[in-house]
This record gives sequence, C-alpha cells and structure tokens, in this order.
Amino acid sequence: MGAQWKHAGRLASANKRGAVFGKLVKEILVAAKVGDPNPDNNARLRAAVEAAKKQSVPRDTIERAIKKGSGQLDEQVIYETVLYEGFAPHKVPVIVECLTENKNRTASEVRLLFRKGQLGSMGSVAWMFDRMGVVEATHQDKTLDPEGVAIEAGAQNVEALDKEDLGGAGVGARFFSDATDLDSVSKFLTKAGWTVTMSELSYIAKNNSEISDEQRKEVAEFLNAIDDNDDVHRIYVAMK
Repeated sequence: MGAQWKHAGRLASANKRGAVFGKLVKEILVAAKVGDPNPDNNARLRAAVEAAKKQSVPRDTIERAIKKGSGQLDEQVIYETVLYEGFAPHKVPVIVECLTENKNRTASEVRLLFRKGQLGSMGSVAWMFDRMGVVEATHQDKTLDPEGVAIEAGAQNVEALDKEDLGGAGVGARFFSDATDLDSVSKFLTKAGWTVTMSELSYIAKNNSEISDEQRKEVAEFLNAIDDNDDVHRIYVAMK
C-alpha cells in the first residue's frame, strides 16, 4: 500500500542530517502542542520521540521540544498545517503537507518547487487517496507474524518494512487502520512489546501511476527537491 515518500539518501551529509533533525523536532513540537505532553498518553508524541531517538537526536533536544510544544517554556509554537495538491512530472498525483509559521512564504516556495510539475487547487487530487491511520513498528522477536498481530490489533492491512527501517530489530511492519482506530492500534502494539516509530493519519493512494524506470527517476528528483524544503513535513505520492 505504501505510505509517505521517503527522501533517498537524505542522511548523506551533515546539512541533510540537520534538516532531518529539524523535521523530527518540529513533529515533536506539534505533537506535544495538540495532545498530552506525556508520551505515554499521546501516541503521536510517543512515535515522534521514538523516531527522533532512532536518528540519534539528543535527549535534551527532545525534552526541550516537548516542553516548548506543550507551553512549558516562554517560546510560542505557532506552526500551522497546510496541504498542497498537484502533480509531479508524468501526471503522478502528489499531496504535500507542510508545517509552517509563515503561510505566505511557504506558498511562494511550493509554487516554485512545482515548476516541473503542476500545482492544483484544494481537492484536485485528494480524492485519489484514502485517509487512513498508519503505524510503523518493530519488534525484537523475528518469529512474530505481522499479519496475525494486525488482526489482533484491529488493523485493516499490513506490509513488511524495508530492511533499512528495522534498525536491528527482528521484525518490522507498517499497519494500516481506519482513521478512527489509529490510537487503539498504536496502543495495542505498544502494550504487545512493539516499538512504534510512526503513528499518524496518512494519505494512501487508491491506485499507483504506471510509469517507466526513467520517468520514476525524474519523479524522484522532483520529490526530493520538495522534501529538501524546511517547511515540507510529509509527501504522499501515488507511485510505488
């Protein structure tokens, strides 16, 4: 089924690593702002913290982000979520989710980034995606059957994680659920000993575009350029 677009080689340099840190910290800030500041009671925050730890974000940076997001510090968090819809080259549908404190700046930058594609209006491609809950999790016990676990957790579907996403764990999977079941699936997995590294509402493509390998390379370059923007939080694309 797939989930959000992942930037190829995004940790290849110190600058890229700093950008990844920034996006992870921003997610912690927002998760702490919209929910309980205690990760044990906030599935989104718990997953954001685990994802940050996986990328070696310092503990004091994580703790400060939680305090800032939950209003325990004087600094205000004013990030807003903004969605942009359109097409990558070769008419591949794309949804870009941004977290920004300046919507005018972000809109201007996104327009420039879509020069090789086509920026659409609200709703122009959203109908090509389903709004679903997605939980990515790993477990040390490689004998576990993710399909059986998905049934117990109340997930609708499941797919294995790529080897590079296991982080040394025995097994890893991406669980898909109804949007309303996201929290319960995440809590079930946590109680069952899984380490949840992502728990979010996502846009899952109903159908994926059929394109050639050469076209896929061009689309990937387009998406990577968008993902490099600091305000871009997640990218969803109808392409495997």
